[in-house]
Amino acid sequence: MTGTLVLAATPIGRVADAPPRLAEELAGADVIAAEDTRRLRRLCSDLDVAIAGRVVSYFEGNEARRTPALVESLLAGERVLLVTDAGMSSVSDPGYRLVAAAVAADVPVTAVPGPSAVLTALAVSGLPVDRFCFEGFLPRKAGERSRRLDALVAEERTMVFFEAPHRTHTALAAMAEAFGADRRAAVCRELTKTHEEVRRGGLADLAGWAEPGVRGEVTIVVAGAVPETLPADPTAYRAAVADLEADGTPRKEAIGQVARAAGVPKREVYDAVHRG
Repeated sequence: MTGTLVLAATPIGRVADAPPRLAEELAGADVIAAEDTRRLRRLCSDLDVAIAGRVVSYFEGNEARRTPALVESLLAGERVLLVTDAGMSSVSDPGYRLVAAAVAADVPVTAVPGPSAVLTALAVSGLPVDRFCFEGFLPRKAGERSRRLDALVAEERTMVFFEAPHRTHTALAAMAEAFGADRRAAVCRELTKTHEEVRRGGLADLAGWAEPGVRGEVTIVVAGAVPETLPADPTAYRAAVADLEADGTPRKEAIGQVARAAGVPKREVYDAVHRG
């Protein structure tokens, strides 16, 4: 009999939000793989749980090395519980590699559902929730970040991003450049915690708000693109850019506006204007 891999959701703020089953799994697991063993022990103390199984660290720096040993434990019949610092294991946190390896080894995988910054931010954002996509963290390098955002210009679903507090202003400014200054968005900070804050507005305004600095865990929710009627045709792109320039709009800004209206990357409109 093989064991079972259990992915556990842990509180993103208040310990009281922990699902009741989390305490049961923490107490009964043969092995607990934790992103931060110190946080795990604090969590267990807060939940009044005594750990009976083995505890091993499992984070970005060692997950490739630790995964084979954890799969061996699963194949030996042990119940392995995976916990990260906050939220659902494997969502922008360690876990995917272990899940994939467990599935490949035909080991059962289940989860303790619970707190999720993605769904919490989406729910309180005030933006459409019928269709959405999770984009995780944007690249740190400016060029890679711009290319990622350009690829999302035509995305019609509401988008959810994670961001570090010290990069929040940079990310919002880049989004305003790519998606438009007035694109609706919400910055959700310290969700479910004492100093929870949700700021809603256009991307440019939110970037200005974040410029002095932001503290705490940040999740950004951005409205999707609204389909426009501009035809996907280089001739139409050139004509639309020319019209905007005639009205005094700088070419770079005109190209961005036309790209957003057509729902295509700026590079496509740029090439039509400069190579047409």
